[in-house]
Amino acid sequence: MDIISKAYAQGGSAGGGMEMIIMLVVFGLIFYFMIFRPQSKRVKEHKNLMSSLSKGDEVLTNGGLVGKISKISTENDYVVLNLSEQTQVTIKKDFITAVLPKGSIQSL
Repeated sequence: MDIISKAYAQGGSAGGGMEMIIMLVVFGLIFYFMIFRPQSKRVKEHKNLMSSLSKGDEVLTNGGLVGKISKISTENDYVVLNLSEQTQVTIKKDFITAVLPKGSIQSL
């Protein structure tokens, strides 16, 4: 018992609470700059993409479908994509991940 109490007496620090607060602040900053900020930036870019969609745009979906927008429903956020001359698919706007440059479908 005597050895343990001597070890605490020699190694104990009075500023332990302040070190803990500084460490929590550092972890908070790391969380903000590495997780929260990039995620909010991606969400903002995706909202801008959704608002800029128009008829005739060539788009890529989450599922890997590439098509041209033939109709956009303004009241319920659905889009009709032409995958080919005969095939049309109705999807939610949220599943569009990118707008491709004009002529991308022809080059495939």
